[in-house]
Amino acid sequence: MRLDVIVPTYNRHEMLKRTLDSLLAAEVPTGLEVRVTVVDNNSNDRTRQTVEEWMGRFGGRLNYVFEAQQGRSPALNAGIRATEGDLVGMIDDDEEVDGRWFECVQRAFGDGGVDFIGGRCLPRWGAEHPAWLPRDYPGVIGWIDSGDEVLPYDENYPGILMGGNAVLRRSVLEKVGLYATSLSRNSKRLLSGEDQDMYQRLLESGARGLYLPDLIIHHYVPPERLTKRYFRRWCFWNGVSHGLIERERRTPVAYLLGVPRYLYGRAARGMLKVARGALSREDRAISRASSTASIFTGRRAERKV
Repeated sequence: MRLDVIVPTYNRHEMLKRTLDSLLAAEVPTGLEVRVTVVDNNSNDRTRQTVEEWMGRFGGRLNYVFEAQQGRSPALNAGIRATEGDLVGMIDDDEEVDGRWFECVQRAFGDGGVDFIGGRCLPRWGAEHPAWLPRDYPGVIGWIDSGDEVLPYDENYPGILMGGNAVLRRSVLEKVGLYATSLSRNSKRLLSGEDQDMYQRLLESGARGLYLPDLIIHHYVPPERLTKRYFRRWCFWNGVSHGLIERERRTPVAYLLGVPRYLYGRAARGMLKVARGALSREDRAISRASSTASIFTGRRAERKV
C-alpha cells in the first residue's frame, strides 16, 4: 500500500521545516510505502531550497512540485496529479503530524472498507487562547476535535472532512473529481469552501468515511489569527464561500435578493445581541453575534464575487 502525502505551501519555509521533520519522525509501519510531495504555490522565499535541502534526509521519498496558480485548491490538485499512490494524504504547511499518524492510516485502510478518513487538528498556540472565542466556532482557527470515539462521516457528523488532515483513496478522487478552484483560499481571499464542496461530493458519491480520533495533527495558530478582526474577516469569507457553493447547490428554502430569507432575521437578532453584549461586556456573546452579522454580509457580497 502506497501513501502520497501532499503538502501545499506558500512563503512559509521556516514552518515547512517543522512539518517535514514531523513526517520524518513519524513511524512508518511495515507494508506502507510513504512518499511526500511539497507543492510550492508560487512562493518567493526559500521554499524550493528548503525542500531540496531536506531531500537527502528522506532518501528519495520527497518530491518538489511548483504550481503557479495561486490558491490552496490548485496546489492540492497539482499534487494529486503529480502522484500515483493508491492513497492520497493531505496536510498543511503549518502542521506537524503525530508520531503514529502513518500507523493510523494503515490500520484504517487495511481492510478495504473505508474510502476516506479525517481526524483531530489540535492547536499549537502562538499566543494565549482568547476567552472571547465562541466554543462553537473552533474551525475559525483550524481546531477540530470531535471527541474520542470513531464516528462515520455522514449527515449526522458535527462538521466536515477538513483537507488539513485527510487521507482519501485515489479511486474515490477519480470518481468525484479534484478540488474546486473557484472556492479556493489564497493570499487575498479567505475563502473556505473547497473542503465543504469536496465533502458533499464524497457523501453524494456513496463513499464511506470515518473520523478517527487517533489521526492527529498539531496545527500552529499564529497570534494574528487570535484577534477579533481575523474572526470577523473569517466569518465574512465563510458567508461568501457558502454563497458560492449554493450557486451550484441551491438550498430548498425561500430566498430574498439572492440570500436565504432566514439569514435576514438571524443577522438582525445577531446585531441586537451585539448591542446587548456590548452593554454587559460579554465578549463571547459579542463575538458569536457579530459572526452571524459577518456571515450575512458575506452572503450578500458573494453575488459580486
